[in-house]
Amino acid sequence: MANISAVISNIRNIMRQDRGISGDAQRLEQLGWMLFLKIMDDKDQELELIKEDYTSAIPESLQWRVWAADKEGITGEELIKFIENKLFPTLKTLVQKQPSQRSALIQEVFDGNNNYMKSGYEMRKVINKLNEVDFNKSEDKHLFGDLYESILLELRDAGNKGEYYTPRAVTQLMTQMTHPKLGEQVLDPACGTGGFLTAAIDHIRANDVHTVEDEQILQQSITGWELKPVAYVLGLTNLILHEIDVPDYHYIDSLKKEYNSIGKKDRVDVILANPPFGASIAEGVETNFPATYRCKESADLFVILIIQLLKAKGRAAIVLPDGSITGDGVKARIREKLLTECNLHTIVRLPQSTFFPATVSTNLLFFEKGTPTKEIWYYEHKLPEGQKSYSKTKPIQFNEFKPLIDWWHDRKETDLAWKVKIEDLKEWDLDIKNPTQPAEAEMKSSAELLDLLHQSLAKSEDLLNKLRKDLL
Repeated sequence: MANISAVISNIRNIMRQDRGISGDAQRLEQLGWMLFLKIMDDKDQELELIKEDYTSAIPESLQWRVWAADKEGITGEELIKFIENKLFPTLKTLVQKQPSQRSALIQEVFDGNNNYMKSGYEMRKVINKLNEVDFNKSEDKHLFGDLYESILLELRDAGNKGEYYTPRAVTQLMTQMTHPKLGEQVLDPACGTGGFLTAAIDHIRANDVHTVEDEQILQQSITGWELKPVAYVLGLTNLILHEIDVPDYHYIDSLKKEYNSIGKKDRVDVILANPPFGASIAEGVETNFPATYRCKESADLFVILIIQLLKAKGRAAIVLPDGSITGDGVKARIREKLLTECNLHTIVRLPQSTFFPATVSTNLLFFEKGTPTKEIWYYEHKLPEGQKSYSKTKPIQFNEFKPLIDWWHDRKETDLAWKVKIEDLKEWDLDIKNPTQPAEAEMKSSAELLDLLHQSLAKSEDLLNKLRKDLL
């Protein structure tokens, strides 16, 4: 069994020697498509043994086992030419030659990715390292699953890519509380690297999958959409590692999905998502939405899209920043739609550092479509005793949510939980602070602070003068 941590660490060091790769983002994109091909080939070999009539969607000469598996195989200039003149051009047009769901997935991956490596010798070293891992061995696969998490963390830290990573503890909580069941369609329209979908797969398998037929139902009920190519290939690989044979996972901009064309057949039972916030949207995307809700903030547009994508009685859990739960104008109209068309029953308020390195105050919103909101329960999640913030070395842990999970099924007002009636909201504003906590001191402007300082100095002067008089 390979020491997978060491394998990835070695790959990182090899790639640093290649002049074609500048920075972590390119290294991760390079590793992404190579991993994908290796995992696809391991999966193909497994399916060839199980199914008599199975044929790989990848042409034989381009299969990993043919050009990559031999330690002494093609290298140097010959390898780079093969990658750039044969592998990429063929896989980018695969569907024309061999239409199938699997070939469409492979084409989507190679459409959105690049080969950055310039040295065929360094690339051969990377390939040989990847060959130390056998993704058909359950212990290698399991270990890789854990390591996958660390690759995603690296992706998060590689420049401005915070939106790719939702802490595993948060995805687990949102999934557990929404409780997707076998036979329900589950969607993440801002899928990133697939964390919510893999949490949903694990949850349904643990609770509902008992037969081969159950597994077949699950295989058909998980859908993801992702716009960024690196996140897309990593998410696809993540789903394949979670034993989804042909993931229903697409490289698309969800906000471009024609809003008015979303009908009954497109609607789903469960949506789990962390929509990108503060992200720039494609030119003119907002015109896809009804005029009254048009804006440039991606998170707000996703709220409208998610409501449209849910079936009646469909459930959702989404992450939203403070900026989306307050504010007037379009923002207020979007919240009005949410509160009148859905029952927003719970808002969990998270500490500012939960999505480290981003320091944005975030909230988890849980709602069900079909009945208007009458009251909202708020729950404030506190940092562990003695911890000032979450960080790279001290991320949020699932066991911290135990008090919240205990409270969830037996709700009472406490120091951390409070209830707000819909008629008490002003302008549909959801930014309601914990009433049991002391109010934060109101922020003063520089001019106000200077004024207070002058007043204070004047009082001090008066007191000193009085003292002087008394002493004299």
